[in-house]
Amino acid sequence: MTVRERLEAQEDALLSPLAARSKDAKRSHPMEECPFRTKFQRDRDRILHSKSFRRLKHKTQVYIVAGDHYRTRMTHSLEVAQISRTIARGLRLNEDLTEAIALGHDVGHTPFGHAGEAVVEEITGHFAHNEQSLRMVEILERGGHGLNLTSAVRDGILNHTGKGMPTTFEGRIVRIADRIAYLCHDYDDSIRAGLLTPEELPTEVRDAFGTDTSAMITSMVSDMIVTSEARGDAALSDEVQHVMDTFRAFMFEHIYHSKTLAHERAQAGFVLRALMDHFTVYFHTLPPEFIAREERWGREQCVVDYVAGLTDSYAVALFREIYIPPVDQMTIKPI
Repeated sequence: MTVRERLEAQEDALLSPLAARSKDAKRSHPMEECPFRTKFQRDRDRILHSKSFRRLKHKTQVYIVAGDHYRTRMTHSLEVAQISRTIARGLRLNEDLTEAIALGHDVGHTPFGHAGEAVVEEITGHFAHNEQSLRMVEILERGGHGLNLTSAVRDGILNHTGKGMPTTFEGRIVRIADRIAYLCHDYDDSIRAGLLTPEELPTEVRDAFGTDTSAMITSMVSDMIVTSEARGDAALSDEVQHVMDTFRAFMFEHIYHSKTLAHERAQAGFVLRALMDHFTVYFHTLPPEFIAREERWGREQCVVDYVAGLTDSYAVALFREIYIPPVDQMTIKPI
């Protein structure tokens, strides 16, 4: 018996009947099994070692600022993975599946967070980061070959947000854990940025969750474990769901759509519009691998794939290179 087979046997013996089994997972393209990792562990590793995941460390979560203590898309993804695994373990679900989905759920996000996503959607008529994340792992990674992930992981990545619902219990756990993570951690970053104080939170949020980020997460996670176990599916209690909805509405009004951050959102939008326009006209200046995909995917999709994959810092550097005269590099020759 290989290590992988022993792990698969442990899943059968220890996991809930509602949990996904890695031995049952399917890939679009069959491949030789790893002797010591399950399919979901292998998916997790493929995502973790991918270029698109590494780029998340330089992609904005909410605050387009320099600072070591603010969240990035990478730290957000790690935090979603941690919360998801805690819930999955409490419910005897497949932790490896939740971790793989959580690590991959944002790999298709644009630079500059949702401000960037809104701009690309405005230009193209349709763009959703969950769809782009699926496109990234399915098509764009590994030089256009994709990561060949299992269907359960791809389904969880696609349906972590939006109208669709993940088919697995684990995927539905990640869908709610993502919201828990970004609400609590964006609140924490907002306090650090001086844009909020704990006293400004709605009274019912403070009464139910407290004002400490750790206590907030613990309140929602513990409720989710108890409620999900009772209902046999991922859920918060009606009371906690109502408070979370109030918390979310507060964050959208005071942070995500706030006038305070409007200038930074506008700057980000200007940069991405300029880059989209430039590469649409001067398509031949894209990296060769993107140019080569034009016949299959069309020019607009290839430009979107490239621009959406940029980090914040590289997008700004490209904008500067293309549009800003190099006056700071000028040397004066003696007459």
